Amino acid sequence: MSFEITPKAERFMRMMAMTDGGPGAGFRLSVSPGGCSGLSADMSVRAEPEAGDGVIQRNGFRLFVPAESRILLEGVTIDFVDSVAETKLVFHDPKATCCSTGAAKH
Repeated sequence: MSFEITPKAERFMRMMAMTDGGPGAGFRLSVSPGGCSGLSADMSVRAEPEAGDGVIQRNGFRLFVPAESRILLEGVTIDFVDSVAETKLVFHDPKATCCSTGAAKH
């Protein structure tokens, strides 16, 4: 899987997995075409990956990503923004044609 996850995004995903699923739970990130960056996302906390999900493990944290999402995330950097106005994952996709960022709210 060739996409990047910033430390801020990883902390957010890790916190969501621990808060909503407890020890051992993973964060599932499914993306589809859409949004300004070319991607929109659906996020959830799961005890185990679904069939066909790729599993990324970092320091005890598990991220589950479906096969079609892994293709769409190729070359993308996943970041996290937390401000007074919004809390969201942001996708920086160098392949996007209309702008440099897009988001999915949680």
